[in-house]
Amino acid sequence: MKSPVWTVLLLIVLPLAACAPSSTSTTEVEPFVTGAIPDRDPEKLQRRYGLLSDYLEAELGVPVDYRPVTDYTAAVTAFRVGDLDMVWFGGLTGVQARLQVPGAEAIAQRDIDEQFHSVFIANVDSGIEPFDSLAGLTVFEDSRFTFGSESSTSGRLMPQFFLQQAGVELNEFRGEVGFSGSHDATIQLVEAGTYEAGAVNEQVWRSRLEAGEVDRDRVREVWRSPAYFDYHWVIRPEVEDRYGEGFSDRVREALLQLDPEVPEQREILDLFGAGRFIPTHESNYAQIEAVGRQIGKIQ
Repeated sequence: MKSPVWTVLLLIVLPLAACAPSSTSTTEVEPFVTGAIPDRDPEKLQRRYGLLSDYLEAELGVPVDYRPVTDYTAAVTAFRVGDLDMVWFGGLTGVQARLQVPGAEAIAQRDIDEQFHSVFIANVDSGIEPFDSLAGLTVFEDSRFTFGSESSTSGRLMPQFFLQQAGVELNEFRGEVGFSGSHDATIQLVEAGTYEAGAVNEQVWRSRLEAGEVDRDRVREVWRSPAYFDYHWVIRPEVEDRYGEGFSDRVREALLQLDPEVPEQREILDLFGAGRFIPTHESNYAQIEAVGRQIGKIQ
C-alpha cells in the first residue's frame, strides 16, 4: 500500500510528464531545394551538387537538397512554380526565370562567367580549318551543324547570335540544325561525325580536353567567340520568409567563401571549373536578354 507522500508525488509528476515534449516531435525545417540546368552528364552533375549541398547545409544550418531536372525548360518551370528555391542557370535561362518570378535575384557567378566564351568545333573529316575572325563563320554554311540545348546560352543563344552577325542563318545549314541537349553530347556527336560541326561551352570543352576525353584526331576547335556573361545562381524571394530575413545574403556569402585553399572546398570549385564564386547583378545579363528577345527565346 502506497504512503500518502508517494501518492502526492505521483499526482504532481504524472501531469508534468504528460505535458513534456516528446523527443520525436521536434519541428522539421523545410529543405532548401537547389537545382541546375542539365548541361553535363547526370553523374557529373550529381557529384557536383551533392558536395555543394553538403557544404551549404553545414554553412546555413538548414537541410539542403539537390533536385535534378530533365532539361533546361524544366529548370525554369520548377523555379517559377516554387519547386526549386535556387538554381544554377545559364545566362538565358537565368533571365527567363527572373522575368517569371518577381523579386528573384541573381546572387553569384563563377570567376570565369564574367568573360565566358563559346567554342565552335568541327569533325576533322569535314575539312573545316581553324579561323580567327567573325567573318570566318560563313564556313559553316551548307554543313551539318548542331547546337546544344535549345535554351543554352553558350551552346545555342550566343553562337546563333554570332552566326547571324556573320550573315549565316539557321536555314542555310545542310539539313535540319541539331539540338543535342548538352555540351557533352555535342562533342560526342561531332567527334563521331554525326554532325560536321557544333557549338559548345568553352569550359566543358577545355575540361574534356584536359581529362583526355576528346579524340583530337577526330574533332578540333576552329573558333573561339568574343566574351559575354553567362552562368549564375538565381534565388527565389520567398526564402527570406521561410528561413529568416537576410537568408539570401547568407547563401551568397557561403558561395563566395568557398576557398580553393581548403581541399574539400577546392573539390567543389574544381567540379564547377571555377577558381572562386564572385558577386553578380541582373544588369550583367542585359546583352543576353536583348539577344534572347531578338531570336525569339524571350517574349
